[in-house]
This record gives sequence, C-alpha cells and structure tokens, in this order.
Amino acid sequence: MPLILFNKPFQVMCQFSAHPSRATLADYLTIPNIYPAGRLDADSEGLLLLTDDGKLQHDISHPKRKQPKTYIAQVEGVPNNQILQQLKGPLDLGDFVTQPCDVKQILPPEWLWERTPPIRARINAPTSWLAITLSEGKNRQVRRMTAAVGLPTLRLVRIAVGPFSLESQPLLPGEWCEVPPSQLR
Repeated sequence: MPLILFNKPFQVMCQFSAHPSRATLADYLTIPNIYPAGRLDADSEGLLLLTDDGKLQHDISHPKRKQPKTYIAQVEGVPNNQILQQLKGPLDLGDFVTQPCDVKQILPPEWLWERTPPIRARINAPTSWLAITLSEGKNRQVRRMTAAVGLPTLRLVRIAVGPFSLESQPLLPGEWCEVPPSQLR
C-alpha cells in the first residue's frame, strides 16, 4: 500500500485518463492502481498525495478527518490587517461560508521553484504572498477567498498536507517519492 507524495506541475490535470490538450498524472506516475487523495485544479501546483488504499485515501481527503492543507498564494495587491482578518473567516462566498483558517502574509519563499510559464508581472500592480492553512478544501476555495477580499490569486501552490510538506521533503515539479503511510497517523 504505497503512499506517494507528488509535486504536481502547473497545468497538469489531476486524473490518469487522457485529456485532449493537457498532461495528466499518467505522464508522471506509472505506479499501477493509485489514485489522488484530493485534487488540485490545473492552474494550481504543489503537493498531491496518492495511494492504492481506499481507506487511506478517504482518511486523507475527507473533511471530517481535518488533515490541514497549507497553500501559499501570490496575490495581486497588498493586504492590510482587516483583509487578513476577513480571510481568516468565516467568509461568505455565496454558496458556502468558509470555516475559520490560519492566514498570514509571508515573504516570497526563497525555496520555491520558478513557474513555467512565469507569472505575468504588471509594473503598476504590487503582489504579496500569503500562507493559508485550511481544514476544509472546497473547489477553488483559496482562489475564491482571495478574490472575495479584492486580492486575486496569481499563483497557488499547495505546500503541505497533514504532516507532509514540500519544505521538509523537497520535490521539484513532476518529482515524487514514496513514504510510509504510518507517517500520516
């Protein structure tokens, strides 16, 4: 029962079946019968966990298990304390209200790889970096949260799931490693 940590590159689909125009997980992982425990949209990059164990997959991805997920987001604009408090929630996004989360402004991470293609820089639009840790993970939640407070996300990288982190287990985009599932518990 492998537990795979994979650094999903930008624009890669979180599926093994073929996609008409984009790379998929099958272009990077040839381990049979593994499935992602959770997803990242094509525009997001970073840590994805995969396993062949259905119970383990459920334990990782189910919101009731509260595996914290940490994202770093490069946003357009500079947050003030009021905006950071709004992001910490609860924040009404229309179809749901977010649960409280941890949000802080950070310096640009020195260890983070360059994105291909790079973010388009606007000379008159400053950018900031936020670290956001959620215990839930609704579809495009971080992007929707930052947009709701006037800070559109330019780049989104999931850097940690539960005890696993790309800071402590450095993997470049497209790289993976196997870890003992017991580390999750």
